[in-house]
Amino acid sequence: MSFITTLIERGRSGPRTVARQQGRRARDFVDETEPEALAVVAVVALSLVAALVGFLLVSALTVVPLAAFVVATVYGWFRHQEVTARILTLTTTVSTLLILGLIIVFIFLESIPVVRYESATVFGVSVPGLRLFVQTRWDAVSDPIRFSMVPMIHGTVMVTLIATAVAAPLGVSAALFLSEIAPAPVREVVKPGVEILAGIPSIVYGFIGFTILSPWASDQFRLTGQGTYLFVGIVVGLMALPTVVSVAEDALSSVPESIKSGSLAVGTTDWQTMTSITLPAAFSGVSAAVLLGVGRAIGETMAATVMLKGVPRLTDPLYNVFYGQETLTSIIARNYGDADGLQMDALFIAGVILFITVLFISIGSQYIEWRMKRQFGGDV
Repeated sequence: MSFITTLIERGRSGPRTVARQQGRRARDFVDETEPEALAVVAVVALSLVAALVGFLLVSALTVVPLAAFVVATVYGWFRHQEVTARILTLTTTVSTLLILGLIIVFIFLESIPVVRYESATVFGVSVPGLRLFVQTRWDAVSDPIRFSMVPMIHGTVMVTLIATAVAAPLGVSAALFLSEIAPAPVREVVKPGVEILAGIPSIVYGFIGFTILSPWASDQFRLTGQGTYLFVGIVVGLMALPTVVSVAEDALSSVPESIKSGSLAVGTTDWQTMTSITLPAAFSGVSAAVLLGVGRAIGETMAATVMLKGVPRLTDPLYNVFYGQETLTSIIARNYGDADGLQMDALFIAGVILFITVLFISIGSQYIEWRMKRQFGGDV
């Protein structure tokens, strides 16, 4: 009896014993190769840092650490794949954050001279850059030169509002149709088509607007010259539409079918289920889609540059959408090739304003998503 018991115990402990032996072998292998793996990690990290420093210093020797990084990465991938994969993912993440940080620091540093130049005194206190946002004159030729962001901010706001008014309702409605109403064959054809539209270059939209919409608007509304905020906003809204439709449709499709079926089971109609269940449940994703469209409208360059007149001044009256002057992106695209000195620094100010605006939009979308998760999670 004891012999049988011993066999049973050995049988039970067999898999655990094998697992322990395999684990011990793996630990022994790691212990044996740990110095080599650490050396590979050190070479990868240090060579990447050296290559980045050489790039920033515009050194001709940058290729040496870069070649060392490639060689160490290839060697580590074949000999210590897991460790190499971890260090690569870490270095790429750190590099991305570092590059973004350097870009932010660069644009802010480059804008400092014009901020100092356009300082104004209020109640005896010098406020740096105040004239950039209180005067309306942009003149890089006369003496003294003046740089105001007000006309470009006004143009950007006008184009963004019109583009959002076009892209938000049309995009959410189309997404709701594709997700909840359209038959499967229609959805399989229409959604890829919408995503293809997102890949059309913005210059194509701008060229169509310049050659077709702008002449028609000038003829119909008896405008002097071409370029109106109204039609620029419409074109930019149509450009942002595929992004809004695609992201919003994904958000609506991610709502669990059990929630929709439960709503229909208690007697609600399909329309009531869509408006009272599906849309609120996917509100964070839909709002993110709209904000992405807004970000596309704010950052659009080529369509605005091609269609607008390129005159940095305010429209009269301010709500006149049938004339278009300049936006923050178009003034950068139109002037960066010839600008120098304070004018170049003023273009960096436009970039800083765009960066801060998009940053706040991103924070706003994250806040909306957090509020929706908190609400649906039951927290008050």
